[in-house]
Amino acid sequence: MFQFRKKSSAVPKESERRIYVNQHDKNAEFHYADNYIKTSKYNIVTFLPKNLFEQFQRLANFYFLILLILQVIPQISSLTPITTVVPLVAVLTLTALKDAMDDIQRHRNDNLVNGRISYVLRDGDFREERWDKVVVGDIIRMENDQFVAADLFLLSSSEPHGLCYVETAELDGETNLKSRQALPETGELNDDKDAMSRLRAEVVCEPPNNNLSRFEGKITFDGSTYPLTNNQVLLRGCVLRNTAWCYGVVLFAGKDTKLMQNSGKTKFKQTSMDHLLNYIIIGIVIFLLSMCTICTVACGIWESQIGIKFQVIQPWEQFLQQKSAGSAITIIAVLVFFSYAIVLNTVVPISLYVSVEIIRFTHSFWINWDQDMVYKDIHAKARTTTLNEELGQIEYIFSDKTGTLTQNIMTFNKCSISGRRYGDCTDEKGEIVEPGEEAPLCDFSENPYADNGFRFFDSKLLKDVQKGDKDCDMFFRILSLCHTVMPDEKNGRLVYQAQSPDEGALVNAARNFGYVFLYRTPNLIRVKIGEEEVEYELLHILDFNNVRKRMSVILRKEGKIILYCKGADSIIMERLAKTPKNDELKNVVNEHLQAFACEGLRTLCLAWKEIDPSQYGAWQKKYHEATVAMENREETVDAVSEEIEKDLILAGATAIEDKLQEGVPDAIASLAQADIKIWVLTGDKLETAINIGYSCRLLTDEMREVFIIDADDALGVKDQLEKARQKLQNPDSSPLLSPAVEDVPRSKSGMSFHTDIENGQLGNGNMEADGACALVIQGKSLVHALEKELEESFLEVASLCKAVICCRVTPLQKALVVELVKKYKKAITLAIGDGANDVSMIKVAHIGVGISGQEGMQAVLASDFSIGQFRFLKRLLLVHGRWSYYRMSKFLRYFFYKNFAFTLCHMWYAFYCGFTAQTVYDPWFISFYNLFYTSLPILALGVFDQDVNDRNSIEFPKLYTPGHQNLLFNKAKFLRSMCHGIVTSVALFFIAYGAFHYSVDDLQGNQAFGTALATILIVTVTVQVALDTAYWTFFNFLTIIGSVVFYFALTLFMYSNLFTSSYLGSERKVYSNPAFWFTLVLTVVILMVPVVAARFFLVDTRPTLSDRVRLRQKNDSRIKRSQTSQLAARSSYSAPGTRRRKRGRQSVRSSYAFSHEKGFGDLITTGTNMPGGKESGSVRLWPKKARRRAENGKSPLESAFVAEETPVKEMEEVKFSGIADQVDGAQPLSRPVQITSL
Repeated sequence: MFQFRKKSSAVPKESERRIYVNQHDKNAEFHYADNYIKTSKYNIVTFLPKNLFEQFQRLANFYFLILLILQVIPQISSLTPITTVVPLVAVLTLTALKDAMDDIQRHRNDNLVNGRISYVLRDGDFREERWDKVVVGDIIRMENDQFVAADLFLLSSSEPHGLCYVETAELDGETNLKSRQALPETGELNDDKDAMSRLRAEVVCEPPNNNLSRFEGKITFDGSTYPLTNNQVLLRGCVLRNTAWCYGVVLFAGKDTKLMQNSGKTKFKQTSMDHLLNYIIIGIVIFLLSMCTICTVACGIWESQIGIKFQVIQPWEQFLQQKSAGSAITIIAVLVFFSYAIVLNTVVPISLYVSVEIIRFTHSFWINWDQDMVYKDIHAKARTTTLNEELGQIEYIFSDKTGTLTQNIMTFNKCSISGRRYGDCTDEKGEIVEPGEEAPLCDFSENPYADNGFRFFDSKLLKDVQKGDKDCDMFFRILSLCHTVMPDEKNGRLVYQAQSPDEGALVNAARNFGYVFLYRTPNLIRVKIGEEEVEYELLHILDFNNVRKRMSVILRKEGKIILYCKGADSIIMERLAKTPKNDELKNVVNEHLQAFACEGLRTLCLAWKEIDPSQYGAWQKKYHEATVAMENREETVDAVSEEIEKDLILAGATAIEDKLQEGVPDAIASLAQADIKIWVLTGDKLETAINIGYSCRLLTDEMREVFIIDADDALGVKDQLEKARQKLQNPDSSPLLSPAVEDVPRSKSGMSFHTDIENGQLGNGNMEADGACALVIQGKSLVHALEKELEESFLEVASLCKAVICCRVTPLQKALVVELVKKYKKAITLAIGDGANDVSMIKVAHIGVGISGQEGMQAVLASDFSIGQFRFLKRLLLVHGRWSYYRMSKFLRYFFYKNFAFTLCHMWYAFYCGFTAQTVYDPWFISFYNLFYTSLPILALGVFDQDVNDRNSIEFPKLYTPGHQNLLFNKAKFLRSMCHGIVTSVALFFIAYGAFHYSVDDLQGNQAFGTALATILIVTVTVQVALDTAYWTFFNFLTIIGSVVFYFALTLFMYSNLFTSSYLGSERKVYSNPAFWFTLVLTVVILMVPVVAARFFLVDTRPTLSDRVRLRQKNDSRIKRSQTSQLAARSSYSAPGTRRRKRGRQSVRSSYAFSHEKGFGDLITTGTNMPGGKESGSVRLWPKKARRRAENGKSPLESAFVAEETPVKEMEEVKFSGIADQVDGAQPLSRPVQITSL
């Protein structure tokens, strides 16, 4: 299993790669990496030293290694090394076993991959070779369903025009097939083995890199040079599908392949609690050293005053006999410092990190197993086990829109053609109305190619098309010809394979209106218009990318060369010809675009122009030169494309609907109730962004103003930000409405909720919840707002707003916005998205959440947690996140308490043993205390405990807010636990010492005292964890009772005659003494009564929201039990039915301005089409004085809460019902929102 392999010699960094096909001797001179893959870390020889080296890089392990070394020195150690060896070896062994199992699996995977068989051309024949024997320059034959062995340049395939199909799930998680296509010149090699053997070519390409979507290179053979792009490359990790065979030349092998280049180490994320623990451990070490210093000074004083007088009875060590008294005492005191560092070492818990990892690991399973977060067999998944409690501390959520808030399933909804608007549903009076279930649809039954699922409400467009309207004809010709869609056939029906759902929706719409895209080859496109099939010669596809934001096709028909273009409205409008007709049409279309955007629709524009043949000839030469350039090829091609895409004629605009996902408005409202700030980062237009904000309740009618930042330069942005800041800090200042946006539709649900917006904000703004504001900023303005001079001002204004929407943003800007909040706010951030454009912000945020959506799995693969729909984010945070933070906080508080209670007894014993570093406990007890006796109860608490159930956690989002300020575990909570432990140790030691004072003179006195003290300690800390447990399960009961039973059983066994020990028989002496049992009960009562009394007092006089909800939860359970007992008696009685008000669901539209993935353009132009606890609530929202039920007339549910003068107001602050038109409490009057253009 473990293999030894000679490391390849170091190779200088490549600037470009040269590969000689079928010339191994030349390729060997470059020392390219072989195809052997090694992801494992160890082998048999290196495992032990390397693993131990890695483990001792952890501060805690190294600290205990130093202690172990000190314990070996007899002059300073009063403890046997076994007390440190046992827990240290246990921790190291468990970690080593886990690492070994992981690495064995990696070895198995490596051997499985390296042992796969490929058919490699060697000496004129194709031979079977293991993958690790493949080298750069080899020609490989692959067959259907085989994995690609290395990164290959495709030579030929069994499919027409050199096409082949691959599945890239291992690379990007996408299961849809992708097409790759050979150059026509190499495609002629076909399946000819002799021709392959004779092939001599030189490939020059880019050096190894991790860019999966881009490749630049060229191949020279037979005296000609041809460009190579990503469409001629098959990457390692792909699987060949629907292709009988294909041939390829190895370009990159082994660690140089793009798959391995992308499998680097994931950025390690640490929680805020981890950072806090590091500081706390450092503080504990300082506290330990301080105690050791105190003991050192006290030892020196004791030896100089008392110890020196006992030289005859207890002489000093031999090496001190020759020293003067002062020097000897100094040496003794210094040695005692190290001795007490050993004795008191348990104050630094070695098992803490192991316990934390176990708890986090189990919390991950709760997420994975939650059936309430399953969508279409897609389960929520914790892809990391180190960030669970961070989910309970999120302050900022950064969300993508398309596919995250919306479904990313597009439907052609409306359009504008030559100034005429189509798609509106009208009533008998001709007024535009919302389409209902009974609204008449266009009848496409005469079209045999029509899609039965296509719905369009405006029959005027169909009539104009049937009449032969020229403008409609041009509009739908553009839709049917300007795209990279590939046709296929399923069950006898024409279907389209589109890289983008937008593009698929547009081509499908053209098909329904009689413009059917049928077939394509590298050189032509065939469409059916009416009853006639029309062919166009395809000259070029100028494909879409995120910079161009448009695509064009150049076609020739009957000698005419025509360019069709579609793209974002802002891009197309800049490239229109300056003619009166265009200018007039531009104004009308802009009005239509704004109206479409206000309805939440995704828009783009269509344009065209006829090209003079001579102009095309000159341009075509420049374009070819750009496509074979080896430096900045993509930028050069874009620049040349820009030259031809000018002086266009506007044809119209399209509007596509992308509906909100189920439950998005409710989820956003609940998260806002939890004082979580939600920022939406989208590519929408400004008006579209505002509308989608209302649709998903990010913006509400109760907001006072919506500020718009849309300046084009830095000075303008600075001025707008300053005006917004002044208005936020002076709410009485009158806003100025922008005529351009004051007619944006408002939410009609009447939904309202109150949220404390001051939490975590900059500045001095102080607004009530119903006076909250929102900020909408354009991408062009965001460029300046993120500059160093303005970033703090932008963040201050954004933090003063309840909601922030950034529109027209790029993927890089998304990451920069998240980084800005992390840098200045020091807040826990979460980014959620579903596409490749969201990966950057997902990786930058503290927590990354990926949604398994229509845009592939890139976001999921880069995320820390994955869910099926946005609505599950509410449960992920408010339930699992809050529970994880609550449990981890309670675990840590108790863990430090029990360790201080245990360790400091040594400190008090020092005053009675002359500061000689003698231990008060049996060394075996010291070893087993954290390992066996007290570990399971606290683990059960950390895994299962909960203050309120999941239903109430969601119903009362305010329960989430303590995590924002680390209220459940912070430095103050640690100090409180530390003081609790110190007080417990004082009571434990001195009560027991007083009770057993006369026993210390006995031969067994010290051992008996240690045994008694250890027993009382175990019972006390176990009773404490029982008091801390708020949610009892079978496992909690078993571990708490079992730990005490196990302690007594193991003590009786180890102190029996079977073992030789100085504590032999001490347990019988102690346990047979009634005074011991009285002392045990007395100590437990003295320590526990104040704890119980304090908790009852605080719950009765200063109840938190958690206390209130827990009381309600108990009363609910009591009511249910009562109702169950009366169910049989009521079964014969049928109460008068109450009719529920039927609420019609208003159609809410989400929107996006323009969205499109890079298409199949490069492929098409060179190939053919595709064939077929109390602390849990520190926010005081309820009256302090609790009262019992005063009136019998009140319902039991009402009596669970305190009756005050304004209970409705208080309920509004803590409860959001989640129903679209109703909240608990009074409904505030709806009033218009001021939308202020600054």
